[in-house]
Amino acid sequence: MPTRVFLLRHAEAANPHIFHGAESDVDLSERGRRQAEAIAPVLAAQAPQVVIASAMRRAIETATPIARACSLELQVEPELHERRVGALVGTPKRGHDGVWPETRRRWLAGDTSHTLPGAESFDDIHRRVLPVWQRVTTEHAGKKLVIVAHAVVCRVLLLSVLPGYSIRDWHNVRSVNVAINELFHDGESWRALRLNDLPAEVASAG
Repeated sequence: MPTRVFLLRHAEAANPHIFHGAESDVDLSERGRRQAEAIAPVLAAQAPQVVIASAMRRAIETATPIARACSLELQVEPELHERRVGALVGTPKRGHDGVWPETRRRWLAGDTSHTLPGAESFDDIHRRVLPVWQRVTTEHAGKKLVIVAHAVVCRVLLLSVLPGYSIRDWHNVRSVNVAINELFHDGESWRALRLNDLPAEVASAG
């Protein structure tokens, strides 16, 4: 039986206009709670057998309605937490022209080990999250899984497991809140059935 994964970023976090990272364990905004409730029946209709979330509150609060709609117990994977961002935590996203754009530029140029003190590089995240992905997809081979993680984590996973993708595809695997990345494994390799797909029911809830 093939394995199918519905990978998504958590719903909108409280104060979404600043960098949170792994250092800021905020909950969802009111809009985020509406998004979480809206995505739950959409994913439940796919009849997943496993629902997994990172241990951060914004991921758990997104995954809990999904697990409830599926009558499943939520499984928590702490190592799927968001990227550690160091000095960026708490700073505004809009108009930011410093550390993060330079980091992203260096990554896209192939320097995926680049980071600043206290923050994780692309390579750091890869080493942290790929073993979790490999373990849970092997343990639940032949099943449908929902995995709720974080923006950069989702991007690193997609760029790491999909054949033909590399860091240069960073902008092609966007991470909109609760948009679905549906991945299919036929026993040989992963392929994407859809990327960054935001169901109409969820878009209208936001």
